[in-house]
Amino acid sequence: MWIITAYSKDNIQMFEFDTEKEANEAFGRIQGYKILSNVVYFNDSYLVESY
Repeated sequence: MWIITAYSKDNIQMFEFDTEKEANEAFGRIQGYKILSNVVYFNDSYLVESY
């Protein structure tokens, strides 16, 4: 999951995206100071190693 946190003068907004591509496209359109974060959950299936 990808999160963009956008800060403006009197407001903080957070936007959630499923893919990095979606987040990067939106990142360019969002105004103000912003931070792009990748959130990793330890129970995500791609982190589980199968034997």
